[in-house]
Amino acid sequence: MTDGADVVPLEYAPDDLVALLGPDWSTTLTNAFRWMTLARVLDGRMLALQRQGRIGFYGPATGQEAVSVGAALSVGPTDWVFPGLREQLVALARGHSLTTYLHHLFADDLDPARGRQMPCHPSAREVRYVSMSSVIGTQITQAVGLAYGLKVRHDPSVALAFFGDGATSANDFHAGANLAAVWQAPVVLCCTNNQWAISVPVDRQTASATLAGKSVAYGLPGERVDGTDVVAVTSRMRAAVARARAGEGPTLLEFVVFRMTPHSSSDDPTRYQAPDFLQRARQRDPYLRLELLLRRLDLADDAKLAAWREESDVAVRAAIEVAEHTPPPSPDSLETDVFAPSGGPAPS
Repeated sequence: MTDGADVVPLEYAPDDLVALLGPDWSTTLTNAFRWMTLARVLDGRMLALQRQGRIGFYGPATGQEAVSVGAALSVGPTDWVFPGLREQLVALARGHSLTTYLHHLFADDLDPARGRQMPCHPSAREVRYVSMSSVIGTQITQAVGLAYGLKVRHDPSVALAFFGDGATSANDFHAGANLAAVWQAPVVLCCTNNQWAISVPVDRQTASATLAGKSVAYGLPGERVDGTDVVAVTSRMRAAVARARAGEGPTLLEFVVFRMTPHSSSDDPTRYQAPDFLQRARQRDPYLRLELLLRRLDLADDAKLAAWREESDVAVRAAIEVAEHTPPPSPDSLETDVFAPSGGPAPS
């Protein structure tokens, strides 16, 4: 909850929201806020568990939830998502089980990867959410390659590639953006610019005025979007997805956000951020900005907000309880799904 004194409000009237989000705008905004509430609760609990030694690693997404929920509300069930480090909410909002996600974080016997994947690097086959990579930018070329395959097969699905500001200085960004434009692949390149490539600020790794402006060199449209404004994010994401699905090619979207937590549970941002960075970031907190908008439009009050938070807290605690009491993978599972049975066909 907040009194909203220092938060920059979202200035939308109902007519604006109909034009940007459609006639069901109130449901869209309410659903977005409830998912963002879950994400905020999840971040708080997971960081606490990591500090207690109950999970090994966590990459929080506080301050970036509007981008993830806007993406989840903009794609269809057959579209593909190639995440960066902080898009777990996309998978959850598309139907990935919260309990299954917690099994992954605990690397237990019900983790789909059986504890073999790096922590906080889940995949969710059922919602076409491809495992991220800690190698910067590899998901960009992977998404473009898959999108080209969709085009060749006349599949109307679209691919989304998420990456941070630092990845725009990586070779995979160049190769991916270049070939996406050459092939007119149905892909949306989503740069979540949280202004820090771990500890390196944007102005130390590029001289470009904006990251969206890099699209010009590759011959594809680029747009800079306020990533703390869920209305703007959802509107522009839907437009880019529709463009790709219509066969009009890729789009580069730069979502400007503030990273309101450490880069990961292994990081200490007080060593490199200005002392007032978090204070400035809070003024554009996407969660608080949407809360103020819902209050102004009479879609939420103290009672509803408390109920939604309690709902999320109960769901997260229940998933933790299940995962924490699930045994670790058995040692004999080490070779499961690795070797084909002797004399039998290779796994399909």
